Amino acid sequence: MKAIIEYNSRKIEVNISNPIDISIPIDVSKTNVNAWYLEEPKIFPVDFDGEKAKVSEGAVVNFNNIHFNPHSHITHTECVGHITKEVHSVNQNLKFYIFLAEVVTVAPESRGEDFVISEKQLKTALKNKKRDAIVIRTLPNLKDKKSMQYSNTNPPYLLEEAAIYLREKGIKHLLIDLPSIDKEKDNGKLLAHNAFWNTAGEIRMNATITEFIYVPNDIEDGEYLLNLMIAPFENDATPSKPVLYKIIK
Repeated sequence: MKAIIEYNSRKIEVNISNPIDISIPIDVSKTNVNAWYLEEPKIFPVDFDGEKAKVSEGAVVNFNNIHFNPHSHITHTECVGHITKEVHSVNQNLKFYIFLAEVVTVAPESRGEDFVISEKQLKTALKNKKRDAIVIRTLPNLKDKKSMQYSNTNPPYLLEEAAIYLREKGIKHLLIDLPSIDKEKDNGKLLAHNAFWNTAGEIRMNATITEFIYVPNDIEDGEYLLNLMIAPFENDATPSKPVLYKIIK
């Protein structure tokens, strides 16, 4: 099924019957993706005076509690409230959900004991393209990303220069398949987060960062329509379900 969408005065044709879900769900039946030194997420039935709210155990409904942290256990989208003293909700600041996005594949560069994504790499990937969102797939791109235990592994991250470049290029929504755009242990500097949201200047309240995505290898780099769907949590971050649609013309 095809649809024509008018986006910034441009008519874009997409096949809406072929959505590309790039989110990682919480799945407690498997090894769940995890970061930031927390225990695994839990989904469990409510206990009413010793009786579990579980149909297979005699209840009339399944009625589960879910215990998780969006930053640690699931694809999530965050706003500047993630790093500011003042409370800001991503649910209040993300007002639009459809964006023109560029999917790029980057092999992080070795810098001492770290692997990083540089400004030069992103410039090479984006060239002169004008996009509202960038979707960064890092190499190697193994399915293990869906269940990776990232704590104390020093994952790749964006250099501050790379985040500044994306900000100055007008990228409002940054999506990446890592637990953070910053170094795991950086003494609280959060250079890339601060640079992308421009906390030293006019803060970009409507800009978001989405972490823990997974872009399958058979998805080509290029231009897509992005539907950035979030759960309506009044919090700095919330679980999200980014979906891509290949642009036909």
